Amino acid sequence: MLRETVTMTSHPLDSAASDLARQRLMGIGLIAGAFFLFSLLDTSAKWLNHTIPTMETVWCRYVFSVIFVMIVINPRTKPGVLKTKKPGLQIIRSLLLFASTVFNFIAVNYLQLSQTISIAFATPLLVALLSGPLLGERISRDRLIAIVVGFLGVLVVARPGFGGIHPVAILSVCGVVCYAMYAIMTRHLAAHDSTETTLVYSGLVGAVLLTPALPWFWQNPPDFFTTITMVALGAYAALGHFALIKAHRFAPAYILSPFIYTQLIWMVILGYLVFGDVPDGFTLLGGMIVIASGLYLLARERKRQGITPAVIE
Repeated sequence: MLRETVTMTSHPLDSAASDLARQRLMGIGLIAGAFFLFSLLDTSAKWLNHTIPTMETVWCRYVFSVIFVMIVINPRTKPGVLKTKKPGLQIIRSLLLFASTVFNFIAVNYLQLSQTISIAFATPLLVALLSGPLLGERISRDRLIAIVVGFLGVLVVARPGFGGIHPVAILSVCGVVCYAMYAIMTRHLAAHDSTETTLVYSGLVGAVLLTPALPWFWQNPPDFFTTITMVALGAYAALGHFALIKAHRFAPAYILSPFIYTQLIWMVILGYLVFGDVPDGFTLLGGMIVIASGLYLLARERKRQGITPAVIE
């Protein structure tokens, strides 16, 4: 009888490990879902650009995302959410995100989705490079080599001067630079403002900037499906960022980061299904080089911090 009682009683450590594994799996599911939503965002933007002006597409992405975010996060549900200790940095950060979106939405007019995302994967490499002078972080030799190799991967995708992809790829690179600066400012603001405040400002600045100029580029959507897709842009952006934030509450960044690269799979699939695009060997090879460099940087960072990855069963 005693043996049965002992067998049926779960050990507290086993229960804690099970809860931890469940939380991390939820985090992985959320971040994978977030980047699926971001893939839908880029796919929808590319499709809309063939129907309405690009700046109208950008306006939809910001205005409707702000509406969706403000339904949940607003001064009534989160008192003081619009108060920031660093208003200047919040505005600059939001402007960088806005510029990155404009560059990306223009680039997807001419590039395959797999090409834009392969270039975008250089963002963590650029963040690692800029963190030295901007955040005072030391850049080791291994880290610098990984960054250089990653940027070589971007060159493999673009192949400048060798009959590569459309020259507008330079806009994708500009978008990566803006987004890397945006990510660094996000890390800095985390010590001053709440996540909710930073999330609200992310879309608010873009919406405020573009709305007064709307009469100059507005074109009525030709059909109901186009209208729905315009609204969906905001939903994809808002839900994607919510999922991203929630994921980091369930699991640490070193576990979640590798799953960012699942976006390449979604972009290849959606690019083929929606636009009939088939990525060439250079795009896939360059993408794999950039991903490998990013994963190497992640592994080195994990080792530097003495983090041992948990096994999720």
